[in-house]
Amino acid sequence: QVRLVESGGGLVQAGGSLRLSCAASGIAFSIMTIDWYRQAPGNERELVASISSGGSTHYTDSVKGRFTISRDNAKKMVYLQMNSLKPEDTAVYYCKRGSLWGQGTQVTVSS
Repeated sequence: QVRLVESGGGLVQAGGSLRLSCAASGIAFSIMTIDWYRQAPGNERELVASISSGGSTHYTDSVKGRFTISRDNAKKMVYLQMNSLKPEDTAVYYCKRGSLWGQGTQVTVSS
């Protein structure tokens, strides 16, 4: 079965940290770029971070210096370490590979 499953979301106070995980199955994981997106209520889904098969990373400006994306190809996992969280980071976070999306995990940051 081909799927992506996110976990690790939750409620955290501003300034806190969370680590999101994305578990992949049924895909050629190691050769693909994996993205993290987020969608806040009333907003469009936006790209947060990407990591290529070779480990090159990209971040949207609003999370640079606070978020870190990483991957473990042996475990078919991608992680998003989120530090210094802000209320504006509140959203549903999704991982994506090509046209395949996970179901999302809710992150809520209280002020």
